[in-house]
Amino acid sequence: MKLCTSLLLLGLVSMLSFVASVRVPSNEVLALKTFKEAVYEDPHMALSNWNSLDSDPCDWNGVSCTALRDHVIKLNISGASLRGFLAQEFGKITYIQELILHGNNLIGIIPKELGMLKSLKVLDLGMNQLSGPIPPEIGNLTQLMKINLQSNGLTGWIPPELGNLKYLQELRLDRNKLQGSLPCGSSSNFSSNMHGMYASGVNLTGFCRPSQLKVADFSYNFFVGSIPKCLKYLPRSSFQGNCFHIEDIKQRTLVQCAGASPARSGPVVNPRHEPATKHVTKHQEASKPSWLLALEIVTGTMVGSLFVIGILTAIQRCNNKSSIIIPWKKSGSGKDYLALQIDSEMLKDVMRYSRQDLEVACEDFSNIIGSSPDSLVYKGIMKGGPEIAVISLCIKEENWTGYLELYFQREVADLARLNHDNAGKLLGYCRESSPFTRMLVFEYASNGTLYEHLHCYGEGCQLSWTRRMKIIIGIARGLKYLHTEIEPPFTISELNSNAVYITEDFSPKLVDFESWKTVLERSEKNSGSVSSQGAVCLLPNSLEARHLDPKGNIYAFGVLLLEIISGRPPYCKDKGYLVDWARDYLEMPEVMSYVVAPELKHFRYEDLKAICEVIILCISPDPSVRPSMRELCIMLESRIDTSINVELKASSLAWAELALSS
Repeated sequence: MKLCTSLLLLGLVSMLSFVASVRVPSNEVLALKTFKEAVYEDPHMALSNWNSLDSDPCDWNGVSCTALRDHVIKLNISGASLRGFLAQEFGKITYIQELILHGNNLIGIIPKELGMLKSLKVLDLGMNQLSGPIPPEIGNLTQLMKINLQSNGLTGWIPPELGNLKYLQELRLDRNKLQGSLPCGSSSNFSSNMHGMYASGVNLTGFCRPSQLKVADFSYNFFVGSIPKCLKYLPRSSFQGNCFHIEDIKQRTLVQCAGASPARSGPVVNPRHEPATKHVTKHQEASKPSWLLALEIVTGTMVGSLFVIGILTAIQRCNNKSSIIIPWKKSGSGKDYLALQIDSEMLKDVMRYSRQDLEVACEDFSNIIGSSPDSLVYKGIMKGGPEIAVISLCIKEENWTGYLELYFQREVADLARLNHDNAGKLLGYCRESSPFTRMLVFEYASNGTLYEHLHCYGEGCQLSWTRRMKIIIGIARGLKYLHTEIEPPFTISELNSNAVYITEDFSPKLVDFESWKTVLERSEKNSGSVSSQGAVCLLPNSLEARHLDPKGNIYAFGVLLLEIISGRPPYCKDKGYLVDWARDYLEMPEVMSYVVAPELKHFRYEDLKAICEVIILCISPDPSVRPSMRELCIMLESRIDTSINVELKASSLAWAELALSS
């Protein structure tokens, strides 16, 4: 009896020891920790209990393990608004069956390393901000039953390798930027009711291979060609919003489809996978004339040489690319670094200046024309070129993070696309590491800021009513362009009279010099660092877009109009806010003229009435009732008279201005 009891206790102790020794492999834990480090914003604290010191992740939020707690089999963090990117280390969680990160704000590309997850059955990355192509390696995941990549910014063609997924039941690729034709084809025609049950003798490719596919959505992309017969069992709505050549399903306009890639013919299939040269007989090879053999040798040598030169050139270009190591977030250990490829496609068409050229142009950076806690503004003249305004960011190299570098690139690309007479023109940028330099180069507006003209004193400072009206119309047109005529829209971070520069002919130009405040504020509040030995590739559309606040711009536009006609600053310590002071006068015609600057002896009442009506709409406490800039621009352009004849009749100042401008 004692022997049995001892054996039972021994077995129990052994079993407990075995259970205690079982733990999730370190590479799986590292992959999860790396993902957390790659998340720089977690507003709902979804990863708050992911303890980096804990070697057992099975109790972490969203993580599920096997019954023995020896492997991670599921990661489900949906709708958490996580901002960050997918770590390539995900490929190390080899037993995972479900990877669900739906409804976040993840950026960057889909790592090809996901193709190593052989047990994966569900891949749901829908409703994020992912970009780049769908990795063909996804076709290696033969156990996949569901793929959801909808509502991202994915580009390129659908990999034909997805046709290898014979257990795939659900495929959602809608609302991306995918192009080309759907990878379906066969050597024989077949009817639409044969999906999932094809004849064994038919050679099928892509999605037309035998599969369990029941649900698929390809809508709102840029697919071209025709709908394959093998997919016509799907609802018609699964193909709408593309560039297909069909009439009974709503498609994109011809203008939208102008840049879509044409359909390409399917590859030539060799069912036995034999090289074509095998069918050439030895007799045919021997019968080639000597001159033909010599020609082939010379041609082969030339092609080989060109191939080698091409490879060497590509290597040289890669080496010349500014691949620098920048900390995502500075840490005490100094080990948390992320390799960033700086010269990405988004900057390829933007002029890059050297610090030395800008130093010469700006007289050793002694000609300072503006400053803020975050930046300095210099004036310069390029040799044989235009006058320039150079914004230099005031930040030390040790405080410059990978987050800021990525936003610097995005900001340069965003500003470079602006092209309007009333928007400041970005000429280029400067980025150097020794000495540390981050600069933006703008076309210079020679008459300074609108603020300087509105709040200066003495002769030559005063702007006439007509000139103020022209400035107002110009600002309205510039904002209409930024808000409604470019895609994606653009808003000014801090719209005020300091953000309006005046050219030699007194045309206004909107310049967003203050956007870096927002970027720096985000950098300070964002947490997380990235530990990675490899480079991370971030594509142009993978970063979070700049903060868009058109309704806020419209409110600021109303305040700016009030500042222009009154000559008063938006806020004065003694008199408080300009809007509060003016509100009593704006809606009463009999006292409306009180808001006009006293020094303006001549003004047009019809103009004033139109402007006051616009101001009232702009400063409404309810943003939803504020009109769009397109509507406001129409109101101003249709009711304000900017012709010089109006003021020539009443103002001697206008005669003087006309004489000076002639």
